[in-house]
Amino acid sequence: MRWLSSVAAGLATLGLVACENAPGKPAPGEEVIAPSEVADFSLLYSQNCSGCHGPEGRGGAALALGDPEYLAVVDDATLRKVSSNGIPGTMMTAFARSAGGMLTDKQIDIIVNGIRSKWAKPGALGGATPPTYVETQPGNAARGEAAYGIYCQSCHGPGGKGGPKGSSIVDGSFLALLTDQELRTLLIVGVRTLARRIGATMSPASR
Repeated sequence: MRWLSSVAAGLATLGLVACENAPGKPAPGEEVIAPSEVADFSLLYSQNCSGCHGPEGRGGAALALGDPEYLAVVDDATLRKVSSNGIPGTMMTAFARSAGGMLTDKQIDIIVNGIRSKWAKPGALGGATPPTYVETQPGNAARGEAAYGIYCQSCHGPGGKGGPKGSSIVDGSFLALLTDQELRTLLIVGVRTLARRIGATMSPASR
């Protein structure tokens, strides 16, 4: 019985020591902040946005939020709406608690304000007047086809089937991943990771 008692006491002591050294346990005096109280932009962005939009907003699976040209076109209301509610049918999920996410309205505001203050640059468009972020009237298919031949075909090929410098843009799998608004945004501001820029420099005849 004494032997069993000694073993039990030893196991209990070992358990206490293991708990004391458990990974992630706050150090004595270390302040523990509840997830809903995190108010640091860099931390909120890295935990919720960088996986798709890239470190420092440089882009990845999704567009670059750190693109000054993109930020010159999109307004804060749109950034807040998309961050809060996501984009149905795409990989952009809702982050606001009111839409089933994990972030408070205050944290959404911190992310939006941080993106704007950290990466937006006055005069990013060089005085050019871009198309509106959201369409204000129905598109003209005939004008769009003519514009494609001038501005897009050299890379993406005749009929959008791909070329030596660009991929197919009529592929069903590709189009299924994007909304019309996302395609419009790409046409306006381009893709920051590519050397050749399109969009804000397009002439009115190409819209």
